[in-house]
Amino acid sequence: MNRKKLRSIVFYLHGSIGFFVGLLLIVIGLTGSLLVFEQDFDRFMITRNYGIITPQQKQLSPESVLKTIEAHYATREDLHLFRIYVPDSPSSPYIGQLSSANNVRTEIFIHPYTGKIMGERVWDHTLIGMILNLHDSLMSGETGTAIVGIAAFLMCLLCISGLILWPGWRKLIAGFKIKLNAHRQRANFDIHKVAGIITGVFLFFTGFTGFCWNFNVTEPIVYAVTFTKQPSEPVSKLIQGKSPLGLTEQLQIAHAALPTAVIKSIYFPTKSVDALQIRMKLPPERVEYGNSNVYLDSYTGEVLRVDNAFKIPLGSRILNSFVPLHYGTFGGLPTRILYVFVGLAPLILFVTGLMMYWYRYWTKPRISQRSIELSHKL
Repeated sequence: MNRKKLRSIVFYLHGSIGFFVGLLLIVIGLTGSLLVFEQDFDRFMITRNYGIITPQQKQLSPESVLKTIEAHYATREDLHLFRIYVPDSPSSPYIGQLSSANNVRTEIFIHPYTGKIMGERVWDHTLIGMILNLHDSLMSGETGTAIVGIAAFLMCLLCISGLILWPGWRKLIAGFKIKLNAHRQRANFDIHKVAGIITGVFLFFTGFTGFCWNFNVTEPIVYAVTFTKQPSEPVSKLIQGKSPLGLTEQLQIAHAALPTAVIKSIYFPTKSVDALQIRMKLPPERVEYGNSNVYLDSYTGEVLRVDNAFKIPLGSRILNSFVPLHYGTFGGLPTRILYVFVGLAPLILFVTGLMMYWYRYWTKPRISQRSIELSHKL
């Protein structure tokens, strides 16, 4: 197969995939742009809806907050507390997250100094929750999750095919040049090629990580490819008649395992044999909530596993990189701003792609037909 024929096939695939999934990618991209600053917006809404916290000398312990939450939901057997976020600043609340049998997430906000319940909300009913649900699954449950995953994979193919078709391989300057004063057909093509090459790598990262998450098939593949052993799941040894160890003591053990780390959140066991997971952040880590973890036996406090973000296997480090690559947090504020525009790229590329199709398959035939009619009249 010669180069010209191969290019024609790639061009056809690129246009066909873009046409069929373009509108879906626009929805995913626009919602993704809105979610880049999700945490910042959510903190603003929490402060606005539940009040401002004035920093004081000493915060309440997580165990005290745990007891408050358990007492508040004592009659709600349908809810299970699965996580508590420790305040990330002196003016932030404790956040308890509970789930129901149908995976509806409820959040409760606790004043870190007084222990007062500031309010609660159902996450799926919040603006950010609805945008995230639309972004992840089109608000259509598992079926929508699969559709978005397929669309993310097809976006990866669009990025690869677009890279092959980019004219800059023949002449680098031409690949980045936009002639806005040229004919609108040429200007449209230039916008398409430049927007595609600038955002293509980032669109590929977001598409690939989104596909991996939505189909949940990544972990064994990554560990196999990197020749690293997949960490075993920590398990508590159930002791009949014994209650789980106190949370304060558990946190002290976790802190001793990673002395320089800061506790960011606590994941509570779903089953009686599950371990208690304390998520922590080491000083050099750039991920907001950290990628270091300590897993403890819920009954004895035995340290079952320690994940130091800088000493974990290569496979685990690759998997941890998915979050910053998907959300654009790997370079701080500049890359987050960049990812806002990356989310707009599918809209720009779809519109310019449609215009290219219009000029290629509709405008020229009509011009040719009009020329034939004129020749007959003459």
